Order: sequence, then structure tokens, then C-alpha cells
Amino acid sequence: MSVCLASYDGARWIEEMLASVLEQLGEDDEVVVVDDASTDDTVARVEAMRDSRVRLHRNEINLGSVRTFERALGLSRGRVVLLADQDDVWVPGRLDAMVAALHDHGLVATSVAVLGEPLVPPRWPLRAPDSGRRLLNLALVLVGTRWYFGCAMGVRRDVLDAALPIPPFVRESHDLWLGIVGNVLGEMTHLERPSVQRRLHDANQTPLHWRSLATIVRSRWMLARAVVVAVQRSRHQSGQQSGQQSGQCSE
Repeated sequence: MSVCLASYDGARWIEEMLASVLEQLGEDDEVVVVDDASTDDTVARVEAMRDSRVRLHRNEINLGSVRTFERALGLSRGRVVLLADQDDVWVPGRLDAMVAALHDHGLVATSVAVLGEPLVPPRWPLRAPDSGRRLLNLALVLVGTRWYFGCAMGVRRDVLDAALPIPPFVRESHDLWLGIVGNVLGEMTHLERPSVQRRLHDANQTPLHWRSLATIVRSRWMLARAVVVAVQRSRHQSGQQSGQQSGQCSE
């Protein structure tokens, strides 16, 4: 089991966040923290926890959240990989629920609640019946109303291999890229119960307010390109699998 976390100037919250993660992990699991050249004492606080399961890496220069998460995912070693944000808190039972879902699906996304609010109803809900509605999910990702948050996502190694590397034009929303890949491959499943409580503050990577029209248009174009790339990778993966099966039959 691997948990991947990208940190940047998160000293105020990262200890509480890591504590909520580590209490659910086993002795052989890992937390891969990649710090994106923080200017505060985030790194020192992570090091002070002195937990051998935490593997800390540092970017020499600030690369941004997408490339930092990409590096963390690439460094992970687990068969199952869960994503985490530095300022949230895991809900008890998150790990077991997501691992169970990943037995039958390659990617899982859950609803998200807000720290300090009741878990039910969640602020950002996902419905289990929508899990297999691939075209609907992709359409809602493009519209901007399908709530795929990285902090509430987990991915199996085979799907992660198809998602990496993240296309260079994806400069935000690595979580939506993963959601696109999962839906294109037919590997997505939704859990309605929130697995994480999101802390709202002025420095959230995901904006809390409406963005300008130009920014929204650029984002939608980026996501449309991402769907095209995901489809191309899916076809390539299917071709490779067919070739391997043909080779095995001929033997």
C-alpha cells in the first residue's frame, strides 16, 4: 500500500494529516511525500515525525502540484496507491473501504465532506449508480460538475501505469486526469460515503470561487485533449494485450 502526498508550505496542517493516514496503515505500507520546495518548515515537521513508513523527497525547485504528484506516484511501490492532500483529514475506515473497491475496479473515487461539517450529506457527493456511466462521467468532467478530488481517490497499479506519465499540457487537475483515464478504461467505481474531510482555506489548490471565463475555457480545452490522449492510450494498451495473448496462443 502506498499513499502519495504532494506538500507545499503545509506546516500548519501536515502533521495532523499524516497522523490520520498513518493510523490506518500497516507496518509494510508507505507514505511517499514529495515536497515542492516549501518556504516554511513543512519538511522539518515531516522529518520530526520519525516514522520509517514515511519516504520524504524534495523538489529542488517548485514544479507545481501536478508535476509533484506525478513524481510521488512514480516513486510509489505499492500495488494499491491512494492520494492525499496535506491539509485534509482521513475518515476512519477509508483505507479498508477503498482497498475493497479496488479488488474489482482499477480506480475508486469517493464523496468528499468538509472538516467540521457532518459527513452526511457530503458537500461534494458521488453516486454509486453512476460508476459505470462512462460517457456521462466524462461529459460531466468536461462540464465541471463531476466531483473527482485526488484526496478522495485510489488507483490500482495497472491503471496507474496507464495514467503515467501525465500529459505535459495537463497543468492542473491531476485528479481529473486520473478520473478520465479510469472512465475511458471502464475501471471507475464511486463510493458514496466520504473518505476524507477537506479543510477549506484561502490556499486550497482547488479554487473555492468561480474563475474567469477565459480560465474556464482553457481548462475545458485541456480536459478535452486529455480525453483524446486517454482514448489513445487505452487503444494502445488493448493492442499490446491482444498481441501478448496471440503470442501465448501461438506458443
